Amino acid sequence: MTNKKFNEEFKKMVVELYRSEQPVKQLSSEYGISGVTVYKWIKTYSPITSVDEDEMTIEDLKQLKKEMLRLKEENEILKKAMAIFARK
Repeated sequence: MTNKKFNEEFKKMVVELYRSEQPVKQLSSEYGISGVTVYKWIKTYSPITSVDEDEMTIEDLKQLKKEMLRLKEENEILKKAMAIFARK
């Protein structure tokens, strides 16, 4: 197989086809992608249901984690600034 780049829409379409009960082997041969790649996309783009019935993908969780870390950094900077201004 060659090293191809697929857009996100295509990947999601393949995952939807898998979820509609098409076998990975068939998807792999039909679209010229490896089975391992299809399984990776399934893992990445399949929704996970939380306790409160919200659905998220692993990509959504990664983005939320990234945003949370950024906000934590901002909070630390603000705390340090408050300490500096409180001393004056």
